[in-house]
Amino acid sequence: MLLTGGLKSLLPHVLRRIIRCNRLSISNTSGMAEGYKQANVVILHKSLADDFEKFCHANDGPLPLLYRSQPGDWKCPSLSSDSDIRTDCLQYRKYEHGACTGSLKSLKEYSEQLKDMVTFYLGCSFSFEKAVQKAGIPIRNVEQKCNVSMYKTSVPCYSISMFHCNLVVTMRPIPESKLGAAVLATSELKEAHGAPIHIGDPGLLGIQDLSKPDYGDPVHLHPGDIPVFWACGVTGVEAIINCRAPLAFTHSPGCMFITDLKNDNVRSLGGVPQVHCLSRDPLHFSIVSAEAAQKIKTLETLIGVDPGERGIRHLQRPGELLRACLALSHAGSVLITTGFPTHFSHQPPEENDGPPGALAIAAMLQALEKQVAIVTDHRAMELNKRIIEEAVQLGILKKPIPILSYQRESADSALMFLCENGNPGRPRFDHLVAIERAGMAADGNYYNARKVNIKHLVDPIDELFLAAQTIPGVTTTGVGDGGNELGMGKVKDAVKKHIKNGDVIACDVEADFTVVAGVSNWGGYAIACGLHVLRCCELHDRYLRRAVGFPRAPSKSLWLPVLPSITKEEKLLKVLVQLGVRSGKTASLEMEVDGLPFYNIHSLMIEKLL
Repeated sequence: MLLTGGLKSLLPHVLRRIIRCNRLSISNTSGMAEGYKQANVVILHKSLADDFEKFCHANDGPLPLLYRSQPGDWKCPSLSSDSDIRTDCLQYRKYEHGACTGSLKSLKEYSEQLKDMVTFYLGCSFSFEKAVQKAGIPIRNVEQKCNVSMYKTSVPCYSISMFHCNLVVTMRPIPESKLGAAVLATSELKEAHGAPIHIGDPGLLGIQDLSKPDYGDPVHLHPGDIPVFWACGVTGVEAIINCRAPLAFTHSPGCMFITDLKNDNVRSLGGVPQVHCLSRDPLHFSIVSAEAAQKIKTLETLIGVDPGERGIRHLQRPGELLRACLALSHAGSVLITTGFPTHFSHQPPEENDGPPGALAIAAMLQALEKQVAIVTDHRAMELNKRIIEEAVQLGILKKPIPILSYQRESADSALMFLCENGNPGRPRFDHLVAIERAGMAADGNYYNARKVNIKHLVDPIDELFLAAQTIPGVTTTGVGDGGNELGMGKVKDAVKKHIKNGDVIACDVEADFTVVAGVSNWGGYAIACGLHVLRCCELHDRYLRRAVGFPRAPSKSLWLPVLPSITKEEKLLKVLVQLGVRSGKTASLEMEVDGLPFYNIHSLMIEKLL
C-alpha cells in the first residue's frame, strides 16, 4: 500500500492509476494532485440525464458542470486522457430508490447497467485548496489529516422536474484576518464552486452543530477562526436520494475523481470582492464587489456635506452607510420609524425632514420584496396614514405600508412588540431603521435643536432599539443630521463636543449603524440608492441567493422608477406642505426642508445621488 506522503505532488494520471489498483491507504482526496481540478461524480439513467443537466445549470454554485458523458461512456476525454470512471474514484456509493445500499471500490461489476447510464462530472472545492494555500491561508482539514466537513442546510435549491433538495455546503475554518484573501482566492474559480455562500454563524444556514457533519469529518476551529461555507457538489447526492431513481451511483463524499485540468483562474465578471462584518451576534459577514462598495462610499461622501454648518463632519463614521445597506439587503422584514415634533406650538408639530427619506427607503424595500412596516407616535397615526395614502397615489409606494404604534405597558413590552410571543428566537423584524426620529437624551428627555424638551409629544420607540440589542439577528440603523436623533448614541461624545447644545440634546441610544447626513432625508435617499447598487452587484446577488437559482438580473424598467426622483420628491413635499408639516429650522410652510430651498439644494442632491 502507498502512504499519503508524496501524493500532493503526483500527477493526476499517476494517481488515477494507483487508485485503480486499489493501492492507497487514505480515505479522501483532499490535498492530492495540488493545483488540479477534482470532480464530484453522479451516474444516473439516460432518461433522467437532461433534467439533471438542467438542475445543474439552475444551481451552478453547488453543481458546476465540467462534463456530461454519452450513455455507456466511462471515459471523459476533455477532462483526462486515460480514465475509467468505473475504477478511478477511491470509493463509490450505490443508490436504489433513494436509499444508499452499498459502498464500492469499483463499478466494473455494473458495466452492463452502465451502458444505459450517463456520468456527470461536477466541480469540487478540493480544486481550490492550492489557491487558498498560496494566499497564505491554512487548510485546517489538510493540517488535521481528515476529510472536509460537509453539512445539509435549510437552503432549498431551484427544483427541476423530479430533482429537488436542499443545498449541501463544505465548511473550512479561516482566520478572520484572512477572510478577504480566502474570498478573493476562490471567487474566480467558478468551476470549483467560486466564492463562499456564507461566512459566520452556521445557524443562519440551518446547521445546528458543527461537530456533527452530515458527510466527511469534523474539523477543529483554531482560536480566531471563522467558519466559512462553500457550496458543495454533494448537493448532487442529495438530489439523487430525493429523486428515488431505481439505480444511481455517486462518488463517496470526499473521494473525488481527479482530472488532468489545471486550476486556471477565470476572470470574474462580478469584480474584486470585499468582505464586511454586519453582526457579531450572530456572527455574520457579507460580500460585495469593490466597485459597488466604492459607489456607496461616494454616496456617503455626497450626503456628508454640511449646508447648515452644524459641525456634522465630526459625527461621521465612514463605511457606516455601506454596512447599513448590506444589513438591509440581507433583511427580510424591516421596521422604520420617523417623526420629530420640533414645532411643539404648531399642529401638527412634525417637521418635513424624515418622512420623505423614510418613504424612499420603504419604496426600495418594497421593490426588493421585503416586508416593511412603520412605527410612529400614536397621536401622529392619522397624519402618517394620510402621507402614505398620498405616496401610493403619487407612485412613490407600490402599495400601502402598515402603520403601528408602540406604548410601554410592562417591562417586556418592547420584546413582545418585536418578537412573536416575546420570544427572542422568533423576531418579527430583522432590521430597524430610525430616520430623523426624536431620540432620548441621557436624562430621559427628548430635545429639539434649541434645547426645548418635547418629551410629551414622543412615544418611547427608543425602547424598541434598546430591546433589539438583546435579540440575536436583529440589527439597527440610525439616520440623523444633528445628533439628537434616535440611533445617534454611537457618536454622542462627538455631539456633546462639537454640536450646539450637544451636552443636553445628544441622543443616548445607539444603533448598530449610524448614517450622518447634512439633511436626514438625504440619508434616506442614499440608503435607497445604495440598496439599488447592491441589487445590481453580481457578487452580492450570488451571496444573497447562496449560489442557487438564477442571477436576478436588474430590470431598468422595474428599478429606476423606484429610486427617488426630483419630480416625486417635489410632489411629496407639496403634499406635506398641504398637510401642515413644516420646515424644521424655520417652521415655514414653503418648499423647503431644514430651512434649505427644495430647488437647487435638495433637487441638486437628488440629482447627484442618482
